[in-house]
Amino acid sequence: MLADLAPMLGEGGIVTDPAAIAPWEIDWRRRWQGHAPALLQPRSTAEVAAIVRAAARHRVPLVPQGGNSSMVGGATPPADGGALLLSLRRMTAIRSLTGTLAVAEAGVILQTLQEAALATGRRFPLTLGARGTATVGGLVSTNAGGTQVLRFGTMRGLVAGVEAVLADGSVHDGTAALAKDNRGYSLDQLLIGAEGTLGIVTAAALKLVPAIGARTVAWAAVADPAAALALLRRFQAAGDAVESFEIMPRETLAAALAHVPGARSPLASDHAWHLLIEATAPLGAAPPLAFVEGVLATALEDGLIADATIAASEAQAEAFWRLRDSLSDAERATGPAAQHDIAVPVDAMPGFMVEAAAACEARFPGTRASGFGHLGDGNIHFHVRAPRGADRARWTAEEAPGISRFVHDLVTQAGGTISAEHGIGQMKRAELARLAPPGRLHALAAIKAALDPLGILNPGKLLAPPPAGQ
Repeated sequence: MLADLAPMLGEGGIVTDPAAIAPWEIDWRRRWQGHAPALLQPRSTAEVAAIVRAAARHRVPLVPQGGNSSMVGGATPPADGGALLLSLRRMTAIRSLTGTLAVAEAGVILQTLQEAALATGRRFPLTLGARGTATVGGLVSTNAGGTQVLRFGTMRGLVAGVEAVLADGSVHDGTAALAKDNRGYSLDQLLIGAEGTLGIVTAAALKLVPAIGARTVAWAAVADPAAALALLRRFQAAGDAVESFEIMPRETLAAALAHVPGARSPLASDHAWHLLIEATAPLGAAPPLAFVEGVLATALEDGLIADATIAASEAQAEAFWRLRDSLSDAERATGPAAQHDIAVPVDAMPGFMVEAAAACEARFPGTRASGFGHLGDGNIHFHVRAPRGADRARWTAEEAPGISRFVHDLVTQAGGTISAEHGIGQMKRAELARLAPPGRLHALAAIKAALDPLGILNPGKLLAPPPAGQ
């Protein structure tokens, strides 16, 4: 297969040096280690299509990869060396950037896209901690979320069309972004969130919104998540300016303060729960400062919040966000933990955050459990930390899986999902098979079999293999 492709891919198109491939064979969390005998680096959709056709002829599986920032091992090759890595990182063109749409290739980094849009007076309103490494193809393939889902939705709502190479090497091009198109099933929507198992995303048409003219970033303290939700409802009743509404408990903030050099708590006194709130206004509109001040002042008078402060400068606003963006790294630095990206109905989130933490600590003595996340969309990053002094390797291998099953049972009973924004990848495929309704599993397997009958696209991800003999 490599010999067939070499003349077309040219210099740098095929990498076989193990040292050069090694950084891309391990996942971001360093939990899954794979092996690939070669790394393919196409520069165009035509080259991707040629690679997939060759893979189908030779029955060689492909693992597509963007920034390799998957939190669930979704872009890591299998350990047996039976698949090739297909990197989209050289496909970095922003093909067009008009008033309301950008068409960007799969290898475009999120931060690069955001900067290009801002240069035209627009913005792409999806933000996450990995914006300096995450790529458009990966964001589409995992239906990424982030901190602004409250106002603009997940990637699924921001994608107007997808270009992708299907398993037979044919190209689906939906980048015309038609407002109306009733030609049957939506291939675009099937490909969003499919984790590269149905096709390889090569470009996407993405929705842009007006650039921010002014923003107000506030930090507030509440007694519990129920009060936090009540405050969110007040903001929503007063207007639609709030884009982000993040909640974190005392111990999570403490981890961030210890992790970020020179960081200081936004509030002088100690509080059980903290909120990071951002409201924005487009160019030419009234700044949201008075809006935020008014809601917070009333909430303080009513005893709904214990304290609050508003960033006095952009530097202070960025310092607030630096604390939030560092939470995952800070939690990881505190020691071993069973980490969960889950979601429940928004109205159930306050109770779940408190009750699930108590249930875990009672069931697994010595652990400490808490969650932080995006209150407005029900997404909780729920961590159960190992007892102090626990051996990381032993605890992770022997104790964490049982804890995760317990957490996933709790979230399923609450009508939620075991994966809110990180995907299934390798990490959660057995749990998906255990907990998802049979009808959903049957439909997922049938779609995979129909669109990738040879099973060459991102093997071992999302769907667990069927039982022997089926």
